[in-house]
Amino acid sequence: MQIYLPILALMSALTFFLYGIDKRRARCARRRIPERTLFFFAALGGATGALLGMRLFRHKTRHIYFYFINGFFLLLQLALLALLAFQAF
Repeated sequence: MQIYLPILALMSALTFFLYGIDKRRARCARRRIPERTLFFFAALGGATGALLGMRLFRHKTRHIYFYFINGFFLLLQLALLALLAFQAF
């Protein structure tokens, strides 16, 4: 549990910045970050950062499946967090 929270925070921050970088690249018509890479980082613990990045940068908001997939990853991460918290007692 003690190591899981910092990992979630780090991955969320990294994923958040990836969404910001991808949005900037989209505006400048430069090479983009692949969607599978964005999903990969969200799955590794960055779902919160992905959802925040989508909202703050207004990026990938037209793609409904981004909400569903990142929301699913968030639920899995919260379930794992709850499981680890209850095992600590």
